[in-house]
Amino acid sequence: MFTLTSNIQQHPSTNKLKTLLYIFIGGGLGSVLRFLISNYTQKLWSINSFPMGTFVVNMLGCFLIGVLTSYFIKVDNYLKFLLITGFCGGFTTFSTFSAENYSLWQEGNFGLLISYIGLSVFVGLLAVYLGLQTLKS
Repeated sequence: MFTLTSNIQQHPSTNKLKTLLYIFIGGGLGSVLRFLISNYTQKLWSINSFPMGTFVVNMLGCFLIGVLTSYFIKVDNYLKFLLITGFCGGFTTFSTFSAENYSLWQEGNFGLLISYIGLSVFVGLLAVYLGLQTLKS
């Protein structure tokens, strides 16, 4: 029996489009939720100038990407693009950064792990500084 679903699965370009659509939807939902949770947390739980909202979002994102990765290792389907790449990516890229570092740790790549963490923090701060200086009059 011919169905639209079986026809879509036969065309790689349609699969790529479906994947991109899932990432797009998940990313939008994750970004909106990040904004809402971060703002609400910052208003509810303000500790001097500590960015509590961002901290809470990043830690929630790390937990969520761990749970989702554990699930999608066993069950491979398009929802991983919606939830991991899209939602977690839109919610926080810190979760991806942490998951990648955990993977390096598990593989025993300690030199690469320390280099990645150090370079990410240092170069990230430098990039923000340079970006701020670029438009400064």
